[in-house]
Amino acid sequence: MRFGSLPYPTPSPPLESDMSTSRTDSLEKDTSSIEKIESSLDVDPAFERRTLFQVDLRVLPLLSLLCAFNSIDKSNLGLVYAAGMGETLNLTAGSRYTLVACMYSVPFILLQLPGTLGLRRFGVRNWLTFMVGAWGAVALSMGFVKSWQSLLVTRMLLGTFQAPFFASLLWIIAAWYRRDQIQKRTAVWYLISLLMNAFSPLIAYGLSLLDGKRGLEGWRWIFIVEGTITLVLACLSFFFLPCFPEQNKFLTKEQTALIIRRIDEDRGDALPDVITFQKVKTHLSDWTLWGYGFIVMCGTLPIAVQGLFVPIILGGMGYDSKGVLLRVAASFTPAVPTTMAVAYFADKYQHRSSFIAGGALLCVLGNSLLAWHQNDNVRYFGVFLTNAANSAATTSALTWASTNVVSHSKRAVQTAVVVALAEFGFFLASTVFRSQDAPRYIPGLIATLASQGVVLLLLCAIVTRHRYRNKQMREGKLTAPLEGQEGFYYTF
Repeated sequence: MRFGSLPYPTPSPPLESDMSTSRTDSLEKDTSSIEKIESSLDVDPAFERRTLFQVDLRVLPLLSLLCAFNSIDKSNLGLVYAAGMGETLNLTAGSRYTLVACMYSVPFILLQLPGTLGLRRFGVRNWLTFMVGAWGAVALSMGFVKSWQSLLVTRMLLGTFQAPFFASLLWIIAAWYRRDQIQKRTAVWYLISLLMNAFSPLIAYGLSLLDGKRGLEGWRWIFIVEGTITLVLACLSFFFLPCFPEQNKFLTKEQTALIIRRIDEDRGDALPDVITFQKVKTHLSDWTLWGYGFIVMCGTLPIAVQGLFVPIILGGMGYDSKGVLLRVAASFTPAVPTTMAVAYFADKYQHRSSFIAGGALLCVLGNSLLAWHQNDNVRYFGVFLTNAANSAATTSALTWASTNVVSHSKRAVQTAVVVALAEFGFFLASTVFRSQDAPRYIPGLIATLASQGVVLLLLCAIVTRHRYRNKQMREGKLTAPLEGQEGFYYTF
């Protein structure tokens, strides 16, 4: 059955029951206009390619930059600490630094779901611009803190404003593309963010050389400059961020109709459903959403190893600070071809679980080499293996989760659950990689190996469940369609 041939329901934007009548009428008028064009649209392949290229240019570059600086502003604490902040704010006393680092996660996890639901209530442009501007202002203000208590408050504010961003980004990407096109796009912004993080130590080192300029210490300039760049991106966001497909203004009505038809033919949820508290509770009761989330959470442990502890491990191998920075940056390069190749084949064959399993096994090999091999060059090769495998597996897991749900309300809940659990993974990493285990961090690396075993078990459980449900659907043994959508089947 072609979902594009079905008449669209009159959409009611979720959580906006207090909308003005004129605004609702306007949306109904726009949707009706799109329906008329869609019903008679004869797709020209060249026209379709041109439309997708326009969408890519509008969606990917800015979202990739925002994602990169979201990650930089979140993870630069260790670099700034090394640049002198620890001494200035006396963070070495007791567990002050650990407290400052961990308290970011509290509001981030708690506000994940309500913050993500705000994307529909306030609109993509308004909501994301507010978030980016707010966390940019907080990041900049961190350059002027005078005590560790003030730093603690700003870190919690940073977690508050960054909470809904990543889940919102996943939701936007899924809203614009078919299931066989999502992972390549996810891989693009993920890799840009990853590479920016790889070179952020070099950027931080360069900014720290401003020490003494205008009477400010070098570590303060790291916060100030990177926060200022984020504020500039917030301004660009207001003018150039894409809305949801049915709300966009940069495509013609014929192009918009094509995008909506493609999504409806793929999974039937191009237009939004109303988000209610009862729906949220129902979606949260789907154990597979939590399964995807725990898979991504286990994937964050190797990411934490690479970002937070590999520099210390390399330092323990005898490299100086310059050698460590260069080797950390270089270790991310294999992730680019590996992640893009996996994304291409995963989208082409609509199959992702095997790539996730393969990535988990390679992470086990890479971390084992890093933990126990006696040759430092082989240990360093383990870093390369882990990066290449984990990047490909993480983008596969994120995409797999978003392609096996239907409706905007469930996708909002799914992305929020996945991102909240991913952040919890970073929190776990900070507890299992203890300072007394430096510089080899054997207990932490063992925990990372165990997490990949959990990934494999969850993969088996979810794939078995999806395969069984698909079989029941094909044999006519179910009274309702999968995910409430005729013609929908789970992908593996």
